[in-house]
Amino acid sequence: MDLSNMSLGDLRNLQEQIKQEMKQREQQEVQKAREQIMAIAQSVGVPLKDLIASGGRGVKAATKSGSVAVRYRNPEDESQQWTGRGRQPKWVKEWVEGGKSLDKLRV
Repeated sequence: MDLSNMSLGDLRNLQEQIKQEMKQREQQEVQKAREQIMAIAQSVGVPLKDLIASGGRGVKAATKSGSVAVRYRNPEDESQQWTGRGRQPKWVKEWVEGGKSLDKLRV
């Protein structure tokens, strides 16, 4: 297809057609992926809702609320926990600044 001979209006029309075709194909691909996932889940005997709920990481890593598992815990106060995401809590900073390894806090 030679685009150099097309008018700007024709190019815009073609662009819109391409967008619509891409959207339709993306929807088809998502549907195809869903069907494949369902087939795999059924073939191994795992209910799809269980597969999705655990996020493929096991029950410990994710809960129904979508929270992230704790990765670090303060050995001096076990109520102080951190997922490893976001800013380090004060107790973690103090631990590291004290020359101690972050790995020692890992759960």
